[in-house]
Amino acid sequence: MLQLFLMGALGPRLVADMGISPAVLGLTTTIGFGTAAVLSPVGGRIVDRIGSRRSLVLLLLVSTAALALIAAAPGIAVLLGAVALGGVPQALANPATNKAVLAAVPPARRGAVTGLKQSGVQWGAFVAGLPLAALAAGAGWRVAVWTASGAALLAALWAVRSLPADAPSSAPPPRASWVPRGMVAWLVVFSLFLGAGIASVNTYLSLYGVQRLGMDPTVAGALVAVLGVTGIVGRVGWSKAAVPGRAEWLPGWLAWGALGAAVLLAAAQSAGPLVWLGAVAVGVFAVSGNAVSMVLVMQRAKPGRAGRDSSLVAAGFFAGFAIGPPLFGLFAEHGRYGAGWLLVAAEFAVGGAVAFLWARQDRQDRKGNSA
Repeated sequence: MLQLFLMGALGPRLVADMGISPAVLGLTTTIGFGTAAVLSPVGGRIVDRIGSRRSLVLLLLVSTAALALIAAAPGIAVLLGAVALGGVPQALANPATNKAVLAAVPPARRGAVTGLKQSGVQWGAFVAGLPLAALAAGAGWRVAVWTASGAALLAALWAVRSLPADAPSSAPPPRASWVPRGMVAWLVVFSLFLGAGIASVNTYLSLYGVQRLGMDPTVAGALVAVLGVTGIVGRVGWSKAAVPGRAEWLPGWLAWGALGAAVLLAAAQSAGPLVWLGAVAVGVFAVSGNAVSMVLVMQRAKPGRAGRDSSLVAAGFFAGFAIGPPLFGLFAEHGRYGAGWLLVAAEFAVGGAVAFLWARQDRQDRKGNSA
């Protein structure tokens, strides 16, 4: 996921150096996550078939290549091709890591461990927004991305040496429907709207700080780092709190908390310091919603379905990432950031409503089954 945060944190430098428009900057997110959304259902089946260790090594190697291509891109065409390649490891990530947690972690600790591993996404935001943004200020954005590519390669080598070997390949599982059903279908829709809002924040927060709030590009990149740090705390804390009976209601409350965060970002046009509070709130509420939805999948997945169910929910999330930034970009292109943040607030509001409708139906279903 580092690719996404690099595009956002280094966005002002990309716009200035490569001459791309704010709308094209949003297109980088659309292409990367559109690829991830299309491939996620297949990715889940691949992980169930070849195992989590092989999948993790594969996705880290592809991440290395995608980041290297971004760093070397001579123009927009190669840049967009590189971010499309970066969608491949994103399609494998959630099913591979969820399957590893189910195999290696006792049930009582899975919520906390899931939050910890999901916080890796927000570590990416922190690294992109602070050390890599600072490196870009001194050595150029390409050096920063080359550094990220090297880190991905080191992670791949670590995975080869350190992760336990996968079990011998078994026969392919019975064919299952590609259509999400039950709780998974509700979480797909929730994740669609949640992802649309989060991706818009990730992509445009730094550019908003520079173009609308008059920030230095390095300081604006620190907004992404703040979002990352608070997202780590939020994902670990809320995932640990997501015990059965409470977990079902958390996605809705987190999405509506994120709605307030989007309003704070819009209000920052009149009171600049509110942008920092808004970034904190996005991390605590919005980015935590995806971690809690993965905890729910792992709590309720049928045997042999964890990879596929995770991939379907991830596909909804990635589809939201593909849709959100181009819509926001229509406003950013004309400097109408306030309207863009209100669109993000509406996306979070709809996601929260979907989550609450499912939680209420789920409670009624469980009461009916126990009667």
